[in-house]
Amino acid sequence: MTADSPERQLVLSYAPTAARAGLAALLALDDTLSSLLRTSTDPALGQLRLAWWRESLAKLDHAPAPAEPVLKALQQEVVARGISPKALVPLVHGWEVLVEEEHLDSEALTRFAEGRGQLFAAAGSVLGAAPTDPLAQAGRGWALVDLAANLSRQEEAAAARTHARPLLAEAARRHWSRNGRPLGAMAHLARMKVEGDAGPVARIGRLLWHRLSGR
Repeated sequence: MTADSPERQLVLSYAPTAARAGLAALLALDDTLSSLLRTSTDPALGQLRLAWWRESLAKLDHAPAPAEPVLKALQQEVVARGISPKALVPLVHGWEVLVEEEHLDSEALTRFAEGRGQLFAAAGSVLGAAPTDPLAQAGRGWALVDLAANLSRQEEAAAARTHARPLLAEAARRHWSRNGRPLGAMAHLARMKVEGDAGPVARIGRLLWHRLSGR
């Protein structure tokens, strides 16, 4: 689900108007961290660049954001809504797993998912999601499915999808609150992608049903 994809735009349209820019800023942060690793051929350089983001995020509650559009948007649309920037640091920790580990075993995949999956916790706070929304399961499952689509080692990609399936199945079984449905839609998209059971038209139809029903 790229930044300019119809599915991303549909997910954003589900968000309450006042929270839409905040959700977009969080997704842009994840996009930026992903792109950072894709363009860092040297692991040491990747770690340095991630360290800069980790430190810059932690400062957003007590210092003006630097001249970086994603950080400025986070400060204006997320931190200003009462979300601690320290809640965003685990996203960086999740991405760091990919440069720290030469091979992604079960433990590494779990750490990656728990870190990157915190995107859903932060987004849930911005959106005003309900405590009953399965943000943890959805966030970890979504993170793993997206990772699997970008791994060159097929055995690691298969392991990531295997870890994701029960998490996304649990997220799909639950009823999502109206404010949590943008994240529920992302979880449904990830589940359909990992199962390979729906084309573009079917995916859009499934998202529309989720928007109406929360299922």
